[in-house]
Amino acid sequence: MDKNEVETSPRLADVAKAAGVSVATASRALSRPDMVAAETRQRVEQAAEGLDFRHHPSARALITGRMGLIALCVPTLANPFFAPIISGAQRAAEEAGSGLLVVVTEASIERERRTMSRLQNQVDGFIALATSGDSAELAAAAGPKPLVLVNRRAPGVSSVVVDTPDGAAQLADHLCSLGHRKFAYLSGPPGSWMDPRRQRALTDRVETAGGVVTPIGPLPLTYASGGGAAQEVVSSGATAVIAYNSVVLIGLHHALSSMGVRVPQDMSLACVDDLGSIGLSMPQMTAVHVPAEDAGELAVEELSRLGNGGPPQELTLPVRFELGQSTAAPAATPPQ
Repeated sequence: MDKNEVETSPRLADVAKAAGVSVATASRALSRPDMVAAETRQRVEQAAEGLDFRHHPSARALITGRMGLIALCVPTLANPFFAPIISGAQRAAEEAGSGLLVVVTEASIERERRTMSRLQNQVDGFIALATSGDSAELAAAAGPKPLVLVNRRAPGVSSVVVDTPDGAAQLADHLCSLGHRKFAYLSGPPGSWMDPRRQRALTDRVETAGGVVTPIGPLPLTYASGGGAAQEVVSSGATAVIAYNSVVLIGLHHALSSMGVRVPQDMSLACVDDLGSIGLSMPQMTAVHVPAEDAGELAVEELSRLGNGGPPQELTLPVRFELGQSTAAPAATPPQ
């Protein structure tokens, strides 16, 4: 861009003058339209369009103190559980007039820390889908910017947690009511904050009913890990399996089928999350419906509230038990 182009480019002040408003009002009309009367907003938008003005984020930040961009840190894109959370967060961000920057941290707290440090002056705050890592490090990583954790807690940090431990307990109650007493639990990935809480809730219910749970794992959240656990599941003598993740359970189901183990006649299967909304769950699986999109939306809303000076709070979303056709009363003789 040469000197003449710089001198003749329309400025926010030009838009304000054309619309007959102050520069601050023009900025609000373009960056926070909900704060400006409809008639004023329309005049400013028409003036901006007539002058071919583009409101740059850095100019907006000088007046509003906000960049209009949220960073969402996710450990991996391979886990389909995160997809609806990202979708919900993006929808909520767009409705609030902000953009969403998705950053893959590869489950590394060090990479997460470096990323947050690098983005400090470019975003209004951070949402972290942090499945593992030290709570104190997570809290310190965001620095002065507001932070919301999804599906984990940390002292003094806002969080949105889906109550999947309660979902695991509901699955245990259902299977115990059918007569199952020998369970296998396909656990979550190494270092997972949520996994021991799900396992504890499940085990408490099963043991109260006089049963026993054999944990298998930790397991990567992959189809292959589910298939690889099939022989250990059969060897455990379990008549019912509850899996941490749908993808793992799909792998287990296919491997059991190849071994001649029928579901649910020989073995009942259930899962603590249901990813049917994105086409990845087993048809008619007994599972827990997880409001993942709601979690993403709520995280953005909480980040906005923090940005307006609100104190940190811990939010919990309930889950819903969904009965499918993958569970039944235990067979007289467990599969060998």
